[in-house]
Amino acid sequence: MRFLGDYKIALLTCSVIALSIYFAINGVEFRFANDSPGNRNRGKVSEKSLFDDEFMYMSIAEDIDRSHLHYDYYRESCPTAEKIIAKASRDIYNVTPSVAPSLIRLLFHDCFIEGCDASVLLDADEAHTSEKDASPNLSLKGFDVIDAIKSELENVCPGVVSCADLLVLAAREAVLVAGGPFYPLETGRKDSAAAFREIAEQQLPAPDTTLSEILERFSVRGFNERETVSLFGAHSIGITHCTFFKNRLYNFSATGKPDPELNPGFLQELKTKCPFSVSASSPSASPGTGLLPSLPASDSENSYGMSSGNRNDEVIDLSYNNEGGDENFGTRYFRRLMQKKGLLFSDQQLMGSEVTEMWVRAYASDALLFRREFAMSMMKLSSNHVLTGPLGQVRTSCSKALPRN
Repeated sequence: MRFLGDYKIALLTCSVIALSIYFAINGVEFRFANDSPGNRNRGKVSEKSLFDDEFMYMSIAEDIDRSHLHYDYYRESCPTAEKIIAKASRDIYNVTPSVAPSLIRLLFHDCFIEGCDASVLLDADEAHTSEKDASPNLSLKGFDVIDAIKSELENVCPGVVSCADLLVLAAREAVLVAGGPFYPLETGRKDSAAAFREIAEQQLPAPDTTLSEILERFSVRGFNERETVSLFGAHSIGITHCTFFKNRLYNFSATGKPDPELNPGFLQELKTKCPFSVSASSPSASPGTGLLPSLPASDSENSYGMSSGNRNDEVIDLSYNNEGGDENFGTRYFRRLMQKKGLLFSDQQLMGSEVTEMWVRAYASDALLFRREFAMSMMKLSSNHVLTGPLGQVRTSCSKALPRN
């Protein structure tokens, strides 16, 4: 009997060891039930967890597939790559400040559709459609900026730096010059050989998207409510056109009246800039306009707030003349939501649920909290569903895929 007992103990020990090896190999991690992202910080915002840089950056890195991604990935193959991208981005910004929101929005429209693979940069050809032709992407800018920087990189390190890495690094520089926070990025992404126009058409959120739809689309991509709200903070720069919110001023939900959630004083201000027209009596934007949420809507005007050429389609400065200065990047957006001054319907929707409203109020009152949360979310967005190793390619021209072998 004792032998049988020893046998059982030995068998149990071997089982534990085998399970430990299996978990280590497969990266299985145990969490308590109340430690899921959706349950963290539901009530009081914890200062210790939210303000410890090392904890936060390590925490977000745990959720990212790090295989083949490394810090300073190009240190041997193209050691000046990140410096070239940073300098070129800043030089262009100094001449054309509107490049900052353009690049941030370009990043979002790329990473939100099948991951950060530079597929949004591809032109259509005889064999493939282009994401550029999807209706949410028709107003995208910055392709020429990416092409110019890529040309510089190709002169120094031909065929080395991917367009996917170029885009995420240029967007980070855009955040910095616009007054936002720095965040570390690993590199080593590869480029897609295909584009995904139909998915872009269907999945990019529109200005009139409801909160439940927004949260669902972000959730399937791994973003919780807190992270989603923080990304909306990028709506504090760039411009948008009256077209995308005019129905809120004159015919909200086909009532013939303004949106009751709009601040009355703000409503009158917007009516002055966006006068009534026949088109205002119909919904402002088709489901494909896709001006959300990272990211600054249109930014084709160098002089914000000036006429776009169509008297009935003025442009509105989302920064409100850089209200509060660069240090209020993001926070001014959340403060305006609390005052019922959200410009797009999808913006003001963030005040429509207890959880998202909690984060709006937190970011409005604490700039440091927002900057760190936004940095974390941008790290996560920039590493969403990346292609690495042999799964992708390194294009020599960002608008054209390499021939498949």
